[in-house]
Amino acid sequence: MSTTATIVTVAAALWVGFSAVSVFIRARWVVQPLAEYGVPRSWWPWLGAAKAAGSVGLLGGLVVPVIGVLAGVGLVLYFTGAVITVLRARSYGHVPFPLLYLAPVVAALALARFAG
Repeated sequence: MSTTATIVTVAAALWVGFSAVSVFIRARWVVQPLAEYGVPRSWWPWLGAAKAAGSVGLLGGLVVPVIGVLAGVGLVLYFTGAVITVLRARSYGHVPFPLLYLAPVVAALALARFAG
């Protein structure tokens, strides 16, 4: 794996990990919009766990590439679902937020594909 791919993957994993921690600590700027979108509170820990697992999986992919690919695909699906949730809630001004997490994951996947 190239140095660029490694740096982008680590940055994406840290960024997604930050998002997971934000859900776990119930940072107001994260959970308030979730409530506004109609996401049940009972789902919040699971959403945080999914992001945390994806973050760890991206890092694990540096050692076992298939794990990183699977984690990346899972995160792409997760954040695509987040975009759809925001759109369904008609909070169009919030669409960029899940895209800010989706973009580095897609970049990490693309770099891993072309670097390997």
